[in-house]
Amino acid sequence: MVFNGRVNSDFLKLSEYPDSNKPTLINFAATDFETLRDSLIKYIQAVYPLEYQNFTESDLGVMLIELVAYMGSVMSLKADMLAHENYISTAKNRNNVKKLLELLGVRMKGPVSAAANASLTLPVASVYDPVVISPQSRVFTINSPEDGAQVSYTLYKTSNGQIEDINSTATLELFGSESDSQTSTVWSNLVLLEGTLVSQTGVFNDTNTNKFVVLTESPITEKSVNVFIDTNDVAASGAWRQVDNLFTVSGAGENVFEVSYADDFSATVLFGDGVNGMAVPTGATYLITYRVGGGTRGNINNEVINVSITDENNQTAVVENTSVASGGRDAETVDEAKKYGPLIFKTQDRLVTAQDYATFANTFGSTIGATGKAKAVVREAYSSANIIDIYILQVASNLQLQQATVQFKADLLAAIEPKKMLTDEVVIVDGVIRTLDLVVTVRVDRYQLPNEETIKSKVRNLLVSYFNVGNTDFGKPLILADLVRQIITAPEVRFATIDNLDSDVHIDFNEIIQLNNFTINVVGI
Repeated sequence: MVFNGRVNSDFLKLSEYPDSNKPTLINFAATDFETLRDSLIKYIQAVYPLEYQNFTESDLGVMLIELVAYMGSVMSLKADMLAHENYISTAKNRNNVKKLLELLGVRMKGPVSAAANASLTLPVASVYDPVVISPQSRVFTINSPEDGAQVSYTLYKTSNGQIEDINSTATLELFGSESDSQTSTVWSNLVLLEGTLVSQTGVFNDTNTNKFVVLTESPITEKSVNVFIDTNDVAASGAWRQVDNLFTVSGAGENVFEVSYADDFSATVLFGDGVNGMAVPTGATYLITYRVGGGTRGNINNEVINVSITDENNQTAVVENTSVASGGRDAETVDEAKKYGPLIFKTQDRLVTAQDYATFANTFGSTIGATGKAKAVVREAYSSANIIDIYILQVASNLQLQQATVQFKADLLAAIEPKKMLTDEVVIVDGVIRTLDLVVTVRVDRYQLPNEETIKSKVRNLLVSYFNVGNTDFGKPLILADLVRQIITAPEVRFATIDNLDSDVHIDFNEIIQLNNFTINVVGI
């Protein structure tokens, strides 16, 4: 026998890895399946080097290791998700974002109704003054041009550009003195707001100071809740005013209410306690009207509505929308809420900095719920340092902006006045829309060409999402690389080019880019 230089030893059989040292072999940073699997194998190799050595994929032991790694990765993911949902900046779930913002006194906004100017015409002069229209006759239903399903509109009367408060019967009263003609046949002091009108009545029988009413229908559109209280207390009788938060009300005698929304945009009307807002007297009766609907479905063209109604004296009249119905928006998205929620909390219900003014204007809803896009700029001239220019555009839909109406600007100024610094002067300025046409060519594998229409639809949705009103902002340039990066997220697209633009599009601080027309070409490679 020739000695080969090796000495066989079984000393490992006699050694044991100390329990106190085993935690040092644990990889606490392992969270994903692959890392956990490799860490478990390395742990077994270090602690049980002779007891287990078969690490082939078909072995039962490896199967058990992979099952443990699987469960570990699932539990790690859930732990990360739960941790992320505890912070506004990382939360994804809508309900969690809503609850986090409510801790700050900020609520997510519900759907917004489309609005249009309207006229009512009688064939002959009315012998009655006023012409009285019942709540049921104020509502009209047509087919939505967006999806073909039915959509309803409610007729309201305006006075000096403001929607009139409801009366004790929720009827609409048109006086001859308000008519456009001497014969009292045409009234144009009207607006149509998308949504079905709902009336709810009752009596405050409970003796609790904090009274509330649960509204029975949903989803309830923004700024559509009107409250009329009837009681022997003259100070508490009449129409009450909606506020965002009762805790910000400074007067104990203010007739105000708050609307608290649930996840499905059902709502509860909350009244004051005698400290923050007036307390409703026990025994008072109430009439609450509100609209159910909202969203982009209500955006229609001019003169789409042409319906006949009958007033309470059996007179037939024709109601038409004399302008485009615009402004209808779906409920506030999670991204919008995460963007503006912390900024709203930061303002503390007062306007000091330019960012405060911009935040307020971007989250403001007018008396009919209309919203806008805004940018606040402080003038640089030394003598004008306290003048804030707010550049504003009104949201027409999720994809379009329009010039803000005079009424929207007036509502915004009126809302800013009690919150701004006394020395500040606010000027509302129209923003500028820069429309953009695009010609996009996407390259796909040749075998994908039979699916051309499907690919175009996916690319179209990506373009629409990129230019969504929520993603646009004043002064934000169009970076072609970012747009291409968005398009190629479609799994079928290999590459994309913007054919009609040679370089990025830069705009001034008071301008917003808006997508106008676009063409999508599909090429096989």
